[in-house]
Amino acid sequence: MQYVYLLKCSDGTTYTGCTNNIDERLKRHNKGEVHYTSTRLPLELITYIAFSDKYKAFHFEKYLKSGSGKAFSNKRFL
Repeated sequence: MQYVYLLKCSDGTTYTGCTNNIDERLKRHNKGEVHYTSTRLPLELITYIAFSDKYKAFHFEKYLKSGSGKAFSNKRFL
């Protein structure tokens, strides 16, 4: 499975990512090993979506990072 996830950072920003191991990726974020989120701890997992096709997951992540995808995310997940 491939997961697209959204994190709420302590400064109010949202981080969108994609991984095949959600638990391990969240551990790396919380340890400060991910550049963008390392200075924005603590983090809160907002949601994640599971995909069986990694390319669909990558496309959905890219969409969520676009202007209309951010608007969708803000309306539906935040």
